[in-house]
Amino acid sequence: MSEPKALIQPDRGQDATLIHLVNKEGFEAFAKGLTAGQRASLAAQKFEGGGYQFAIIPDGDSWFVASGVANPESLSSWCLAKLAEELPEGTYRLVGAEPGAAMFGWITGQYRFNRYKSEDKAQGPRILLTTQVAQIAAATAEAEAECLLRDLVNAPAEDMGPAALEAECERLAKAHKAELTVVRGDALEQGYPMVHAVGRAAARHHAPRLMHLTWGDPKHPVLAVVGKGVCFDSGGLDIKPSSGMRLMKKDMGGAAHAIALAGLIMGARMKVRLHLLIPAVENAISGASFRPGDVLRSRKGLTIEIHNTDAEGRLILGDALTRASEENPDLIVDFATLTGAARVALGPDLPAMMARRDETAEAFLAAGKASDDAAWQLPLPEAYREYLASDVADMANASQNPFAGASVAGLFLDRFVGEGLDWVHFDTFAWNPAPRPGRSRGGRGLGLRAAWHAIRARYGA
Repeated sequence: MSEPKALIQPDRGQDATLIHLVNKEGFEAFAKGLTAGQRASLAAQKFEGGGYQFAIIPDGDSWFVASGVANPESLSSWCLAKLAEELPEGTYRLVGAEPGAAMFGWITGQYRFNRYKSEDKAQGPRILLTTQVAQIAAATAEAEAECLLRDLVNAPAEDMGPAALEAECERLAKAHKAELTVVRGDALEQGYPMVHAVGRAAARHHAPRLMHLTWGDPKHPVLAVVGKGVCFDSGGLDIKPSSGMRLMKKDMGGAAHAIALAGLIMGARMKVRLHLLIPAVENAISGASFRPGDVLRSRKGLTIEIHNTDAEGRLILGDALTRASEENPDLIVDFATLTGAARVALGPDLPAMMARRDETAEAFLAAGKASDDAAWQLPLPEAYREYLASDVADMANASQNPFAGASVAGLFLDRFVGEGLDWVHFDTFAWNPAPRPGRSRGGRGLGLRAAWHAIRARYGA
């Protein structure tokens, strides 16, 4: 796609094709202002002002666009995205309105993942003009973060293994003059034993590692962002069926969310001391694989009996959350493609969110709703902690019954977050199974904008 920064530009009166926003209630009045020939063109294109409908209307030697939206006076993130995908290359201006939130969808509607296409058939850029010049930079940064997230998730596992995630963290650190430390391979045994245990089977080609990026004034509140980086998940010795493995390149979607969010935080020069932690592994199968029945030690000192090697993401997050807690942060936010149970409960479009504090949960939920990135809160019921009981260790990594899988996984993570710390967990799908305006099939941020807007409201920019 074209550079996101080029797709929204200040309106300085330059030549542009006009876009008229119309809803069903205002369609009749809009049509009355057209010529008979233009009304015939609307009818031929079956345009009635419905959402995502649009029509190209001749106007002498030129043409303009009619676009159906729910409310012309309050645009959502996605209401102009179909235009951005399908209109001809060119420059456009809204009539009697400003894009506002729709800048995001205008940019993401032009996202394409063509890295492996031998022939790129993408159109040239569709540029949208606006007088809301002060909003362009923020909207563009948000869309760039989303596009980065999609690129990371869409890349195949062979090209987006632990080393590639490390390279992405290095790029981020250089761009924002942050510090990055990395622990790799067998060195993980001492400080991050669960990361090592999960990743050691793939050590020959995709050695496990823990990336820790720090940025900002140490005097500012500590904000920890943690992302699950399972770059491919075979299920381990509890192997997944082939259908269950097909999309497992996206099991590092939590890391992609965390990296994108960290970039937004640093780009906004937010007054926080940021700690970004990415445990990166491939859950592979070899003679070195960890096994059902093994007991692992964790960075926190707790011992974990392995009931299921396919419940590996929570293990690597446990060590990373322990390390994050050692900084006594004001807030910890983690992202993980953690459980199928969350998808069964909420489907692909709603990330499950869990939090220790009601006021924090309310702030994140409200931010998601306001930014067209809604999440749904699931509980952390104290009574379900017994589902993780073990006869031989301090706890098990998975329950032996099928109930409340997402909440039980959240309760596992909760054991590794420092006592009394404010913590928010997103169990995200990180994937869009079917294309929709502004959201192509493939990697997708689900919880990224909710977290970003909540954090921005909490700490300022």
